[in-house]
Amino acid sequence: MARIKEINAQDLYRLIQTNDHFELVDIRTPKEISRGVIPNSRTLPMHLIPLKLNYFSISPNQIVVYCRTGSRSAQVCRFLNQQGIHNVISLRGGIVKWSNGGLPIDPEPTGTIV
Repeated sequence: MARIKEINAQDLYRLIQTNDHFELVDIRTPKEISRGVIPNSRTLPMHLIPLKLNYFSISPNQIVVYCRTGSRSAQVCRFLNQQGIHNVISLRGGIVKWSNGGLPIDPEPTGTIV
């Protein structure tokens, strides 16, 4: 099985500072999202991803997918790769590693993928 692409929290933070050719997608539940998000994130609950394949396949940007600990985002990236979508990267350790690293959290997402 091919390995998925992953990024750690510090590298993602550096990417945010220097590059605007990527998107952040939070796949957690609405209850989890209410605790805060990585700045400039859009939300799409994990269970809706099969219905939004077109969103991922037409994006010209890299898409960093994250969840609480990185497990669900890895599953999503693996699923999308199996669908022929390879512009996705999983945040290793999820928002837990991000916040434990002292990186910023916003109270609200930028938007929802509809």
